[in-house]
Amino acid sequence: MKNEPLPALLRTVPMFAELDTALLGQLAAMTEASEAAHGAELCRQGEFAAHLHVLLAGQVTLSGTAPDGAAAVVEIISAPGHFVLAAVLTQMPYLMTAHALTPVRLLRVDAGGLRTLVEQAPPLALSLLQSQARDFRAMVRQVRDLKLRTTAQRLGCYLLALVRDPLATSAELRLPFEKGLLAGRLGCRQENLSRAFAVLRAMGVETSGTRVWLHDIAKLQSYAAPDELADSVREPANEGVDQAGSAQGCSAA
Repeated sequence: MKNEPLPALLRTVPMFAELDTALLGQLAAMTEASEAAHGAELCRQGEFAAHLHVLLAGQVTLSGTAPDGAAAVVEIISAPGHFVLAAVLTQMPYLMTAHALTPVRLLRVDAGGLRTLVEQAPPLALSLLQSQARDFRAMVRQVRDLKLRTTAQRLGCYLLALVRDPLATSAELRLPFEKGLLAGRLGCRQENLSRAFAVLRAMGVETSGTRVWLHDIAKLQSYAAPDELADSVREPANEGVDQAGSAQGCSAA
């Protein structure tokens, strides 16, 4: 993938996948490829967006900082995905700071050039509108789940969404990141996450570090009560946002 031309790399990103070759060429002309090491800052809260960031490989954390200095992880982005689209389109400051959670490969699309191209190319405008609408939908799910579900239920939904076999009655999993980040992803403190895991032991959940065993999936489903309103975690429209939990009807954030 490293040696692929930029249009081909842009084609791998779901929100650009259906654009025609000429339009992808125009996007590629305002795009640069880059890499960043683990821990690198990719954009900073309060600064104005210079680029749309397209993630080709790796994971990125988006975190917010309060005026008193308190910080929290708001979202984790996985490839293939993108971030700061809203800031780019509205020409407003970043609401969050992005750091590379792992070594990452990125495409950076010039913000000003992208806005100009959006005015000229309805297919691109529609694609970005759909992507932003789905991001908003994800945010609504997160707010809904924070208000309607306990931390243990959100954790249960998150774990259920990691099970790839829909017919499985039990499963062995590995968390995609360490528990401190998972707590932020679930919208709770780490001590509350520990209590949530303790609650789920009665539902057949066993843990050791980042390894998790679900001994009774039906019992966990009954407790977490996933619904049918959420989008599938595999839906291309939700590319980038790590929404394990969404597939089970819980956004887990």
